[in-house]
Amino acid sequence: MQRSVITILGGGFSGSALAVHLAHLPGQYAADVHLVEPRSALGPGLAYSGERPEYLLNVRACSLSLLAQEPSHFTAWLSQNGVQKAAQQFFPRQLYGQYVQETVAPLLTEPAANGLRFFRHATSATAVRPLANEQAAQVELADGQRILSNHVVLALGNFPPLPPTQMPEQPPGFHPNPWAPGALATIAPTDSVLLIGSGLTAVDVLLGLRATGHQGTLTVVSGHGHWPAAHLGPQAPYPSFYHHSLQGLTTVSQVLTAVRQEIRQAARAGIDWRPVLDSLRPDLGRIWAAWPPEEQSRFLRHLASLWTTVRHRSPPQNAAFIAGMLSSGQLRQHVGRVQHLEPAAEGLRVHTRHAGQLTTLFARHVIACTGPLLDYTRIQDPLIVQMRTEGLLLPDALRLGILTNEHGALLQRHGAASPMLFTLGASRRPQSFESTAVPELRQQAADLALHLAALLPAA
Repeated sequence: MQRSVITILGGGFSGSALAVHLAHLPGQYAADVHLVEPRSALGPGLAYSGERPEYLLNVRACSLSLLAQEPSHFTAWLSQNGVQKAAQQFFPRQLYGQYVQETVAPLLTEPAANGLRFFRHATSATAVRPLANEQAAQVELADGQRILSNHVVLALGNFPPLPPTQMPEQPPGFHPNPWAPGALATIAPTDSVLLIGSGLTAVDVLLGLRATGHQGTLTVVSGHGHWPAAHLGPQAPYPSFYHHSLQGLTTVSQVLTAVRQEIRQAARAGIDWRPVLDSLRPDLGRIWAAWPPEEQSRFLRHLASLWTTVRHRSPPQNAAFIAGMLSSGQLRQHVGRVQHLEPAAEGLRVHTRHAGQLTTLFARHVIACTGPLLDYTRIQDPLIVQMRTEGLLLPDALRLGILTNEHGALLQRHGAASPMLFTLGASRRPQSFESTAVPELRQQAADLALHLAALLPAA
């Protein structure tokens, strides 16, 4: 019997989660799954591979199971590894990476109970070329191998940010990607450092600098001047108010008014705003989809940065660390948007603008903490360039990711969904906006696994 082939391009969290969900499918299948990942191990990806214990997850352990159908899978793993009463704790990201790695690794040793066989390729993909019948595609790998595939899934994760301004070449002292191996190794303990952005990435960079004994002046520049809100202790769930207050609203202003009203009502009952916003999580995709493109664009221009600070929160100990640094004066905050960087004597000049006022700052090192590159019109990865050029993937008009249907199938130039090309993870932000956290990604993996199962031949 000829076996079907699924090729997953990317073996970080999303690709690994899809593989694990495929292995847990009920039934019997005559199919092989190829995972293409150049990093040394499957599972951790960029997000969970940093060997720094001070980098904490920003979600409690009880919400981080890799398996959608087993909510306690991660806490059970922690218990098996000697960590008790862990459900409400914030653990190091490297520990979570170990958990994902240990969950996906057994797939490579023997076939799954449902008959699926898993293979790993320690390289990257350079091209996907559909055959003339559009029933399969040839996946070309950097090491020269080719995988004839019935279904191809892009699980490429996040791409490093571009410089904040156009620069002919990267000047010494500028660090465009704080997650690159050894990115901060050249920063001496007394060097002045300027961070662009004040989100979770900036918090991690500051924690890393403290861990290495940094004592120099630190400046953070951001357009809004806000830090991620801190998590509170465990809170009782707030009842959903989507159906009676938000369903059918088609403008950002309408939704904002309704949410503010609900927060005020909750406050009168002594309930914090955090559970109110958390209750929206299952419905965020529907709220986003109900807005026409001009309203989505309005949200991105005026509210997206603020939304990120209240939606993606920081562990209490991290928030306390930032507050202490600001109070001591070691960390200074500057509100403004970076307009230009230029080399200066033993450092960089950073020109910013806020409310029409121009300011020039100086630092020995400048670190971009602005988040990943989501604009698929600008990503220069060879695979993305090839697929974009040949119309196999379409960047969305708001430049948040890739156009897909509800199953994650890539939309083609003629508007129809591809029968064999899929994606999951951050690339699906155009459909639901929220597509970066573990709960959303694992559900995408579970749903896509079920969808692919319906396309596979039974054994």
